[in-house]
Amino acid sequence: MSASANAIHRPAGMAAFLRTMTRDPRAALGLGLVVLAAIAALGAPLIAPYAPDFPDFVNTLSPPSAAHWLGTDELGRDVLTRIVYGARTSLFVGILSVVVAALAGTGLGLVAGYFGRWTEALIMRAMDVVFAFPSILLALAITAVLGPSLTNAVLAIAVVNLPVFARVARAQTLVVRQLEFVEAKRALGFRTANILLRTILPNILAPVIVQGSLLFASAIITESYLSFLGLGAQPPTATWGNMLRNAIGFMEQAPWLALFPGAAIFLTVLGCNLLGDGLRDRFDPRD
Repeated sequence: MSASANAIHRPAGMAAFLRTMTRDPRAALGLGLVVLAAIAALGAPLIAPYAPDFPDFVNTLSPPSAAHWLGTDELGRDVLTRIVYGARTSLFVGILSVVVAALAGTGLGLVAGYFGRWTEALIMRAMDVVFAFPSILLALAITAVLGPSLTNAVLAIAVVNLPVFARVARAQTLVVRQLEFVEAKRALGFRTANILLRTILPNILAPVIVQGSLLFASAIITESYLSFLGLGAQPPTATWGNMLRNAIGFMEQAPWLALFPGAAIFLTVLGCNLLGDGLRDRFDPRD
């Protein structure tokens, strides 16, 4: 049993994990960027120099200065403050949508891979239907039908990512269910729920976690798309997407309105992708 179980890599302790990740420059950079975004989101009230929705009509469209490091927008609101608070929205949507998609998709993939036959066919064909739609168009359609709001944006992004987790979980379950320690538990009469949740699930989590880190970046981009089109969080809530939307009419007069929110999206997504690559290398069973 132990030999078969060791064939599936399990995460080590947090300290060992961090040491492993920091040995890879790409993973270390990605982890640093993600941690920086998380600090900005969690510490927004302490970091931000102004209130995010406080207008200052005397200082509208002011360029970067000592008083406003990243300038102000068309209402005189501090751009740095809104970027910091926008990190809260983007990371909240990204984390919640990925967690919802991971829980539902992994559960469906686990059931499909373990039971097979008509159960697998029914679940995976439904996933194929969802997967057939371009992700952005499907998210737009869902939010257009349900109405623009942060909650509906989370739901739309979760539905878009659901088939990815289901496919990953199903593929891994098909492999793990044939291993000796799973067959032994089945022969000993363990309940199906016990086998699924306590034996198979822990052994398929590594690729699910890696996929989640990569889809987190995609979720941030999708949320920015939705907010840019007015289908995500509604004003005056600060999001990177609606900051870009508001900057459209001031590209020549105040380019910083688009430059800095765009840079925030770019750096956060870059960090997520680099971290995801590092996690993939860390959990790669070929290593």
